[in-house]
Amino acid sequence: MTDLSRLAQPGTTFAIRVTPNARRAGVDLVEGKIRVAVTETPEAGKATEAARVALARALGVAKTRLVLIRGATSRDKVFRLD
Repeated sequence: MTDLSRLAQPGTTFAIRVTPNARRAGVDLVEGKIRVAVTETPEAGKATEAARVALARALGVAKTRLVLIRGATSRDKVFRLD
Protein backbone atom coordinates (compact mmCIF):
# COMPACT_ATOMS: atom_id res chain seq x y z
CA MET A 1 0.00 0.00 0.00
CA THR A 2 1.25 3.43 -0.90
CA ASP A 3 1.78 6.05 1.81
CA LEU A 4 -0.10 9.20 0.79
CA SER A 5 0.14 11.01 4.13
CA ARG A 6 2.03 13.91 2.53
CA LEU A 7 -1.16 14.72 0.56
CA ALA A 8 -3.42 14.86 3.63
CA GLN A 9 -4.29 18.56 3.76
CA PRO A 10 -7.78 19.66 4.91
CA GLY A 11 -9.94 20.69 1.97
CA THR A 12 -7.97 18.66 -0.56
CA THR A 13 -9.95 16.65 -3.11
CA PHE A 14 -8.81 13.23 -4.28
CA ALA A 15 -9.88 11.84 -7.64
CA ILE A 16 -9.50 8.07 -7.52
CA ARG A 17 -10.18 5.12 -9.80
CA VAL A 18 -11.69 2.10 -8.01
CA THR A 19 -11.27 -1.49 -9.15
CA PRO A 20 -13.90 -3.69 -7.43
CA ASN A 21 -13.60 -7.49 -7.15
CA ALA A 22 -9.80 -7.31 -7.13
CA ARG A 23 -7.78 -10.26 -5.93
CA ARG A 24 -5.80 -8.02 -3.58
CA ALA A 25 -6.82 -4.78 -1.95
CA GLY A 26 -4.44 -1.85 -2.12
CA VAL A 27 -3.78 1.78 -2.98
CA ASP A 28 -1.27 2.73 -5.68
CA LEU A 29 -0.11 5.98 -7.19
CA VAL A 30 0.25 5.35 -10.94
CA GLU A 31 1.43 8.23 -13.15
CA GLY A 32 0.11 10.77 -10.65
CA LYS A 33 -3.32 9.09 -10.36
CA ILE A 34 -4.59 7.29 -7.28
CA ARG A 35 -5.87 3.78 -7.98
CA VAL A 36 -7.68 1.82 -5.28
CA ALA A 37 -8.30 -1.91 -5.60
CA VAL A 38 -10.91 -3.45 -3.30
CA THR A 39 -12.08 -7.03 -2.91
CA GLU A 40 -15.72 -6.08 -2.35
CA THR A 41 -18.39 -6.25 -5.02
CA PRO A 42 -19.88 -3.05 -6.45
CA GLU A 43 -23.32 -3.55 -4.96
CA ALA A 44 -25.11 -1.50 -2.32
CA GLY A 45 -22.12 0.83 -1.91
CA LYS A 46 -19.80 -1.85 -0.50
CA ALA A 47 -16.96 -1.10 -2.92
CA THR A 48 -17.28 2.65 -2.35
CA GLU A 49 -17.09 2.25 1.41
CA ALA A 50 -14.11 -0.11 1.10
CA ALA A 51 -12.38 2.44 -1.16
CA ARG A 52 -13.02 5.17 1.40
CA VAL A 53 -11.50 3.03 4.16
CA ALA A 54 -8.46 2.12 2.04
CA LEU A 55 -7.87 5.75 1.00
CA ALA A 56 -8.19 6.94 4.60
CA ARG A 57 -5.66 4.34 5.72
CA ALA A 58 -3.21 5.40 2.98
CA LEU A 59 -3.64 9.07 3.95
CA GLY A 60 -3.33 8.31 7.67
CA VAL A 61 -6.65 9.95 8.59
CA ALA A 62 -9.96 8.75 10.01
CA LYS A 63 -12.40 7.44 7.41
CA THR A 64 -15.08 9.82 8.71
CA ARG A 65 -12.97 12.76 7.47
CA LEU A 66 -13.34 11.64 3.84
CA VAL A 67 -16.56 12.81 2.19
CA LEU A 68 -17.71 11.42 -1.16
CA ILE A 69 -18.38 14.35 -3.47
CA ARG A 70 -18.97 12.59 -6.77
CA GLY A 71 -19.14 9.07 -8.20
CA ALA A 72 -21.28 6.99 -5.84
CA THR A 73 -22.06 4.48 -8.61
CA SER A 74 -19.02 5.08 -10.83
CA ARG A 75 -15.52 3.65 -10.83
CA ASP A 76 -14.18 7.21 -10.87
CA LYS A 77 -14.82 8.88 -7.52
CA VAL A 78 -13.92 12.18 -5.89
CA PHE A 79 -13.43 12.44 -2.13
CA ARG A 80 -12.77 15.59 -0.08
CA LEU A 81 -10.77 15.58 3.13
CA ASP A 82 -12.54 17.62 5.83
